[in-house]
Amino acid sequence: MKNSRVTLAAAILAAILGLMAPAHSFQDAKVPQAANLTGLHDFDFLVGQWQVHHRQLKERLTNSREWVEFDGTLITRSLMDGWANMGDNVFKMPGGDVRGVSLRSYDPKTREWAVWWLDGRNPSANLDPPIKGHFENGVGSFYSSDNLRGKPIRVRVTWSQITSTSARWEQAFSADGGKTWETNWVSEFRRVS
Repeated sequence: MKNSRVTLAAAILAAILGLMAPAHSFQDAKVPQAANLTGLHDFDFLVGQWQVHHRQLKERLTNSREWVEFDGTLITRSLMDGWANMGDNVFKMPGGDVRGVSLRSYDPKTREWAVWWLDGRNPSANLDPPIKGHFENGVGSFYSSDNLRGKPIRVRVTWSQITSTSARWEQAFSADGGKTWETNWVSEFRRVS
């Protein structure tokens, strides 16, 4: 009886070790390439509550020089352990409050952030094409292609002047493939303590 228990225990141990053994040799195994996390924390500065002052061109790509100014708020939350974040925006526009949500996610393969926008005035519409880019020397530059009044445009968003309590955001459009840019929206952020 004792020999059969030892034999059974040895058989179970051999089976367990066999299950744990690799199906191929170590030399055949590919070592996974480490994710590039260089830009993973680029948007950490934006997490929290902000008061925002906005200046927006009344008409875009029409040579307009008439700016509309209004205030707003932003609350940004980190998601997916820092791999994404979400901004809940309120714009106190002259015609009434407008809400919007920005969703950002980091891609370690490209070292870029993708940013989508959901406009509260049309919440069931398709999301805008994402702007994509990264930060370099403290300035974030993001680009996409879109349409304005049925014509193709390039979109550029720039984050700059970033401190622990402030930041600047600018949006510009180009109707000539990026040769010239018209800044049409500027936002100045002040952290709420």
